[in-house]
Amino acid sequence: MEKFSSYRDAGTGIQPFLTPLPPAGSEILVQATLPIRYALAAVRTALLLVLLLAYVLIVRVALLIFLPISPVYDLLVHLNTAILGRSALFILGLVWIPVDYITKKRKSALKTEVPWNPKAGDIIVSNWVSWIELIWLAIRFNPIFVLPVPASEASTAQKLPTPSSNASPIAYTPGRRTGTGSANIQQAARSASARIPVAGFRQVSLLQMITSTGRVPYIAGPSDQLKTIEDIRKKARQPIVVFPESTTSNGRGLLRFANVFNMSVPVKGFDVFVMCVRYDPPTAFVPSLAHSIPSRFLNPLLHLTSLTAAPSLLSISIRLLALSDSPSSQLFMANEYVSGTPGEDQLTESCATLISQIGKLKQTGMGWEDKASLLQLYWGKKR
Repeated sequence: MEKFSSYRDAGTGIQPFLTPLPPAGSEILVQATLPIRYALAAVRTALLLVLLLAYVLIVRVALLIFLPISPVYDLLVHLNTAILGRSALFILGLVWIPVDYITKKRKSALKTEVPWNPKAGDIIVSNWVSWIELIWLAIRFNPIFVLPVPASEASTAQKLPTPSSNASPIAYTPGRRTGTGSANIQQAARSASARIPVAGFRQVSLLQMITSTGRVPYIAGPSDQLKTIEDIRKKARQPIVVFPESTTSNGRGLLRFANVFNMSVPVKGFDVFVMCVRYDPPTAFVPSLAHSIPSRFLNPLLHLTSLTAAPSLLSISIRLLALSDSPSSQLFMANEYVSGTPGEDQLTESCATLISQIGKLKQTGMGWEDKASLLQLYWGKKR
């Protein structure tokens, strides 16, 4: 993957886009268990497709008769989504999903559960790594999912200047550092693209959100009705989930957040709940649960089938920040998280720092605009 090495973040050295690969090792056992894993994948995938069909028929069709009675409709949708979604994660191999409640005051996970109950109109802010956390969020909160809509295409984004023109350029040197032959090949790190403003938001269903996993935002079409977060929040009957990264990373670092809020902190009138999701690195038998490179067709079916072939249990970690430490707390110390520069989106920057801290993830300078460029190169190489 040397051809993608220029998409390594210059500040941290992290490649935040490509799917993580398992460490190199003996392939004998892997090849010997292929028949068993193929059979396991066939059975699990079939069961998951049955659950998907049941979700569409029950939640998206049958329950519409209760739509005029909003409280009943929301309750039944949440109940059926929770049952079907938890069954799907169980079949996938996620038998137990640990949830840690983090407080900045103690700088550790709490032994006891703290209040983390988003209400209608509250906002949940999280990093985005896979479609799996979408199902977890739907099970737990039955939220409204939104996708940011950029003001222009990613191809129009300007390159940011090098952080320091006096310093020697940061380069990625594959292979041994012997200085001869192929080891002397150097590729300069690609300059990150500038942020593209967010024109508004598109409200989407759970299934639409899942199929959007890994993809980058696209500009609004003639029939799209864009809304602001405040417009959606005022009419919401459930909490709203916002992924400021606007696309998925591979879980090794935090992508640069788009300016999705344009609000100062602490916010008033609603609560902001901050969470972070982490996945274990892949092994010879368990592929990465991160879904950073989407499939061209039936996304993310190929990723799902690769996970169903895993003969061991999968692992996910959810970390929830205590509400008393969130940007909606009136005791929130804004000067610890924002620089105070004019035009700064304080809520976005605060959430980025908090997610980085509770998830122990490094913040990179690369955003969805850079991933759009990588995907163009990636699909070009596939042709």
